Amino acid sequence: MRSLILSALALAVVFELFPLVAAADSRAVPRDRAEMQLSFAPVVRRASPAVVNIYTRRVVTRRQSPFAGDPFFDRFFRDFAPPRQSVENSLGSGVILREDGVVVTNAHVIAGAVEIRVALADRREFDAEVMLADEASDLAVLRLRGASGLPTLDLRPADTLEVGDLVLAIGNPFGVGQTVTSGIVSAVDRVGGRRGGGYFIQTDAAINPGNSGGALVDMEGRLVGVNTAILSRGGGSIGIGFAIPSDLAAQAVDSALRGETRLLRPWAGVRGQAVDAGIAASLGFDRPAGVILSEIHPQSPFAEAGLRVGDVILTLDGAPVDSPQALSFRLAALGVGGDVEVRYLRRASERTARVALVAPPAAARL
Repeated sequence: MRSLILSALALAVVFELFPLVAAADSRAVPRDRAEMQLSFAPVVRRASPAVVNIYTRRVVTRRQSPFAGDPFFDRFFRDFAPPRQSVENSLGSGVILREDGVVVTNAHVIAGAVEIRVALADRREFDAEVMLADEASDLAVLRLRGASGLPTLDLRPADTLEVGDLVLAIGNPFGVGQTVTSGIVSAVDRVGGRRGGGYFIQTDAAINPGNSGGALVDMEGRLVGVNTAILSRGGGSIGIGFAIPSDLAAQAVDSALRGETRLLRPWAGVRGQAVDAGIAASLGFDRPAGVILSEIHPQSPFAEAGLRVGDVILTLDGAPVDSPQALSFRLAALGVGGDVEVRYLRRASERTARVALVAPPAAARL
């Protein structure tokens, strides 16, 4: 009997302590079916209607020599055959940013197209015309003819992203239809990419041919970037994809609505290089930061604000500038008009200036 009483007391103690043990355990038991099925579906439902498929047709002229591929005769008879025209079809993706049918995509998606057809997620289709095509940024803006009341995406500034944030890539890879892939932000200020000289968000969300121009969205369904390129040895995704920040896409749309056919960027009129470890040591910096100016146009707005060769630009409106590409991107994202606060160093002395955001003069070479 005594052993039964002791066993009962032990069980009572266990049941009394169980809530405390459970509370101390960091793992939590799902309380309902919804918590057992965590999903990106709400984000996809919100964002996917504003992502479109883009189909283009372009006429390509080729010469087909009967000696093509011959190691000896090909060089002599390369232009022997008359030119022949053929029609090429290609595909890509795009994002609706205005209810009246203004769509942003990649410039390479619509390059040379004689016909552009855009299909929405609800299977409606529209003919599209090019409002703006900017090869330097690889951005293009289309207008869908006869469109109104279309779903759109809100934009999230790229500077609010952090490495590790969850993102979804939405597009039409390989023409299979709208597809969603998930990943994280791998880097927020990646310089280079397939076209070099760009300023990109890097992600490991799978991006494949056909995803170009599609949306990279956050967990609230806001556009953070326009998918544009991948680093790949075989043509498929290996987890290194690049997206153009949404800030630049917004400026492309603004430029298009003003009637510009190219993205209008503020003129810097300067040349410089990133401060590396060697330059930082020579300048007495504790670590590399900023862009050191090596050349300034006499009429540059930076020169008019008092900056000189040898000054090190640190930030624009508080955003870091660690490469010439970052400087170009920051200016382009701000757009023409108004001014920007520049923080810079001169002989280890920190200074600030207001630099006007102006369009480049016709004769400017910097």
